[in-house]
Amino acid sequence: MRIAVLHDHMSFIGGGERVVLTLASAFDADLYVTDLDPSLPPRAGMPAVRATEIARVSQKAPMRQNAQARAFRDASIPDHDVYVLSGNWAVFAAPRLRPNLWYCHTPVRVFYDLRDPVLKSLSPVRRAAARRWIERRRPEYEAAVEGVDTIVANSRNVSGRIRRFLGRTSEVVYPPVDTARYRFDRVGDFWLSVNRLSHEKRIDLQLEVFRRLPRERLVVAGGPQMGVRMERFVRSLDPPRNVEFLGEVDDSKLRDLYATCRGLIATSQDEDFGLGPVEAMASGKAVVAVDEGGYRESVVHRKTGWLRPATPERLAACVAEATPDALAAMRGACEARARQFDVRVFVDRMRELLEPVAGKARAR
Repeated sequence: MRIAVLHDHMSFIGGGERVVLTLASAFDADLYVTDLDPSLPPRAGMPAVRATEIARVSQKAPMRQNAQARAFRDASIPDHDVYVLSGNWAVFAAPRLRPNLWYCHTPVRVFYDLRDPVLKSLSPVRRAAARRWIERRRPEYEAAVEGVDTIVANSRNVSGRIRRFLGRTSEVVYPPVDTARYRFDRVGDFWLSVNRLSHEKRIDLQLEVFRRLPRERLVVAGGPQMGVRMERFVRSLDPPRNVEFLGEVDDSKLRDLYATCRGLIATSQDEDFGLGPVEAMASGKAVVAVDEGGYRESVVHRKTGWLRPATPERLAACVAEATPDALAAMRGACEARARQFDVRVFVDRMRELLEPVAGKARAR
């Protein structure tokens, strides 16, 4: 199969970027993105991936999203047997590049379930501008989705959103983790948080947990969203002394952190799926997660971690009660659970879905 993979951008390493790099590597596909940082594929452990930048876009929202949508709508991309679309704005290529398959991390949340909270967080002037942008861009987005042939959701949670907001059915294929690359060294002396520094990740909730636990330590790994300065974001949170922000770290450093941490803290609001808990479990580490969204599909309560209400009190109590012996006892269950999301499982299932699509194109 000659496969092209289209993804919104390749400017930082997140869950979506790991998915498309895995697809491009496994299927020897051509990867097309905006804002390519050529160091990212090697840093993610996939140096042979062929990535092409189709545009440079503004770092500021919503100009960035508008430019990405235009770039994928108009990009000159060579013929392939099948086109795999990933992310929010690559889907604008769907009406023109067919046959296609959309690996959907989530419908654009600011158009749907996060619309009201996001608007409420803005000043009156910015709120009015954002509301106008949503009203204009959402119908264009939904028209682009109509050009999608096959939708694959990254979780049952996202599949439900696709049905509720877009009126489409979807297969579920969980995102991959190369479990063989992770290791267990010890139950360490710090808790780990791995996520982009953005509103929906609820970093502020994590800080409130550790304000209540001055003898515990939290290390936060992950960079800010495009167009956001990390120093300003962190300063706005007023973190306590026992919380350290590392910024974005490379793949090797991240695996070291997983191997030596005490466990993972995961607090995203209604997380789509979330690779962090699976990566932690692949390292033999338990997860303390909010009882929401995709975490319910990865973390097995009381076997590979805990699912708790999203309150500082309940999460802090869980962290305080998670003794090193209890965490070490979960190691085997964590590693076994992670293998259910291994990269081979992902690649085999995606091949099963892509081959019929590509076969129809060759038959025409």
